[in-house]
Amino acid sequence: MVFYAIILLIQILCIVHVIRNGRNQLWIMALIFLPVASAAAYFIVEILPGLSGNRHVRAARAKAIQTLDPERELRAARDQLALADTIANRTRLADAYVGLARYGEALPLYREIAGRGEPDAPLRLKLARALFETGASEEALATIEAVEEASTQGERDRRGMLRARILEALGRAEEAMALYADIVTRLPGEEARCRYAALLLAKGRTGEARRVLEEVETRMKRLSRQQRAAEADMYSWAMEKMAELRAAGG
Repeated sequence: MVFYAIILLIQILCIVHVIRNGRNQLWIMALIFLPVASAAAYFIVEILPGLSGNRHVRAARAKAIQTLDPERELRAARDQLALADTIANRTRLADAYVGLARYGEALPLYREIAGRGEPDAPLRLKLARALFETGASEEALATIEAVEEASTQGERDRRGMLRARILEALGRAEEAMALYADIVTRLPGEEARCRYAALLLAKGRTGEARRVLEEVETRMKRLSRQQRAAEADMYSWAMEKMAELRAAGG
């Protein structure tokens, strides 16, 4: 009984879709007399192509592919480079390594690309990040400081985030905290706030850290589960630290 009710619902939905979207009326006859087969065919022929243009569908599809086959882009980049050894293809391969957090393999590619000519700002920043992630923080700082001033505030803030992390790694905590304090008010997401709070905690500035973490908690409560998923690790860390501070009365 339930099965037939589901078939009937699908049949009705497809017919409504035909009428509302001006599809070929012959679909209606097919859906009436062959509901299961025609509904499947209708979905493949008429509905699925339209979904490919939806931003949320594309994002979900990309996430599913990344989860099921994380090295797909890496293989594609390698194949493309084998066909044509260009700067664009080498950059794509390096970016694919970065996407898998394989910075040690990305670094020589970025170095080689930079050595082929005067590197532009995006490439310098990619090189700086790869240097930082592989432990070459001094060289990373020199690289990022050689990049010309960004034209937009968003780009300046993203650079500021990387520079703050590098300064923190170099033990220049006060400079890093000043940068974090500035960019947290503008940079999307909670990574900057969480890193700022962690540095404040490390320096014993518990009260300030708690205020930052409370802001993370407040912002988190306004988001749906799907929205929080992108930074689940950050939220988990923040709530764990918040619980510790409350337990300690800090």
